[in-house]
This record gives sequence, structure tokens and C-alpha cells, in this order.
Amino acid sequence: MKRTHRLLLTVALAVCWLSAADGPDQILHDDLLANMAGAWKLTGAIRGRSAEHSVDARWVLNHQFLQIEEDGGPSYQALVMVGYDHTSERYVAHWMDVYGGRFSETLGFGVRSGDQIEFVFEYPDGPFHTIFRWLPDKREWQWLMKAKDPATKDPAKRWTDFANVRLAKAGR
Repeated sequence: MKRTHRLLLTVALAVCWLSAADGPDQILHDDLLANMAGAWKLTGAIRGRSAEHSVDARWVLNHQFLQIEEDGGPSYQALVMVGYDHTSERYVAHWMDVYGGRFSETLGFGVRSGDQIEFVFEYPDGPFHTIFRWLPDKREWQWLMKAKDPATKDPAKRWTDFANVRLAKAGR
């Protein structure tokens, strides 16, 4: 009987601790991500081709996520939800786009270092890195994306550029 009470107390305390770390009362206030809220013009190279997209980011779901909508016309659209897991002390990104459910099932986990967050997505065809880098002097964002090519034997060439784009405030 004592053992059961101790177990129940331990479980109850763990649930209370976890709910304090994350949940509706733990609003995400992130000084870096706050810079991304708003309307942006994305320009640069994606898969070696020139790209120009519109991006709109705003806080949603009780300020738990920054929702990023990327619109590159009918050929590319994405909805990205970026949040923070207080328990694991890492960012999380849900990247959903026109490529469908297979590639949207993978969560990206990110770590902040200074003015950037590096996300790692473990996709079915190999890992993918996405870096959101804030450039405070220009008040712009740089997004760098790299894919790992498992067929490449040379470690120096194993990671290939997927995208290198800049986001400038729309209307500038």
C-alpha cells in the first residue's frame, strides 16, 4: 500500500513538473524569433535556381508557435510551425509543403547559437539542415539549407547546398 502511494505521488509530481515546463501557461517569448514576425520578400537560390517568394510570419496558438507561410506560387507553398520544447530545451519545426505527407511527417529539432537556429530534419531519404540566421545590422534573415547525399563518398562533398535565400521586409 505504501509503495502504491509513493508511486502515485511520484507520477503526480512528474505530471505537475512537466505541465509547468510546457503547456498553455508557458507562452513562447523568444527575442530571436520575434524578429521574424511580419511580411517578407524571399530572394535567392533554391536548388540552383533563382527564387522569389513571399513569406508571412505570425504568432499563433496562444503564442506557442510562429507560423510561417511561404508562397512561391503554384510550384511551391509551405506552412511551417516553429515552437520551443521547454522540457527538451530545443526548438521544434513542423515543415509542411506541396511535397505532401511523406516529407511532412518529420519534425525538425533546432538549437540556438547566437543569432541563428540550426534545425536538423531526419527525412526518409537522409538528413537535412536548415539554418535561420538573423542579420541584425541589415534587419534581414538568411535561410541556409543543406542536404546530405548518401551516395557521395567524399566527406567534403557529402553536404550539398539546397537553398541560400534572404528575407527582407516586404515593401522595402
